[in-house]
Amino acid sequence: MEPISLRDYEKFAEEAMEASTWDFFRGGSDDEVTLRANCDAFQHWRLRPRMLVGGEPCDYRTTVLGTPVSMPILVAPTAYHCLAHPEGECETARGTGAAGTLLAVSTHATRTLEEVAQAATGPLWFQLYVYKERNISEALIRRVEEAGYRALVLTVDAPRLGNREQVRRSGFTLPPGMQRANFVQQEKQTVQKQVAGTSGFASHANARFDETLSWEAIDWLRSITSLPILVKGILRADDARLAVEHGVDGIIISNHGGRQLDSAVATLDALPEIVAAVAGASEIYIDGGIRRGTDVLKALALGARAVLVGRPVIWGLATHGAAGVEHVLRILREELELAMILSGYHTLQSIDSSLVTRV
Repeated sequence: MEPISLRDYEKFAEEAMEASTWDFFRGGSDDEVTLRANCDAFQHWRLRPRMLVGGEPCDYRTTVLGTPVSMPILVAPTAYHCLAHPEGECETARGTGAAGTLLAVSTHATRTLEEVAQAATGPLWFQLYVYKERNISEALIRRVEEAGYRALVLTVDAPRLGNREQVRRSGFTLPPGMQRANFVQQEKQTVQKQVAGTSGFASHANARFDETLSWEAIDWLRSITSLPILVKGILRADDARLAVEHGVDGIIISNHGGRQLDSAVATLDALPEIVAAVAGASEIYIDGGIRRGTDVLKALALGARAVLVGRPVIWGLATHGAAGVEHVLRILREELELAMILSGYHTLQSIDSSLVTRV
């Protein structure tokens, strides 16, 4: 039977992937408290539908930083897509474009940012880690600009990599012939053996990421690029206000999919206070735990402009390539449309906090 829900895709993807690869994509940090909390948080909110409202067919088109997209559902940055499909991020870009929405491409893609841009039929953002050697990050930004990406997504919640125990147990590392494609000129790529208790990804990240990163990094980015800047990894109102003070164009509420600080607050629970603190001064986005169209609707009701989806896209990629990516996004879009109709809200503009209540 073909998958009809994101959970179906999850089951098929687990069957298709090698065990250590599945652990890499599925797992969280420590006891995976935050990983579970991201999904559970959506169950703590209930919808309050209105009846007999009439109205035209649903319109779920929107814009993100001024870029039109077919729905308020974007693809979050995730690393190493070639582990799920030979064409990697290029195939993800094809599927995302077919769905009429936007892909945020990871710094640690397994296809170069130029290859992804050539394959893409939809808009792209680029997710950026700032390296200790700032010249490496700056050179990457120049390539991003030249390739036509629309914005930078600065990830700020990973001064060091979280303790991803399942990944360590399997000794995860990239297999021979696969590499961090954007850095073949700057880094010596070596084949690493799988060693239980270690993680090749963590070893690389902890050696290269700038763990002294501060708000100065946004000022530095502003001084070297005119691209819009989103900051990803905000979970508190005071940090959101600081982001606005430093002139960011967008805030992505994220706990890295439960892969960094375990016991961190679920992203949906952080959303209301951040929306109130920002008060419209910046666009607000959210990722983490989104598995149904009703989840999307709840996030929109609490003030998000759009959501970003990570793991389910990988499940679609591993199962059916670009067609699977497009289908995962289409399932979410169709579920969102049905949820809007059944709730009596036919436009994104009409959705507000009166639609939800916390239980």
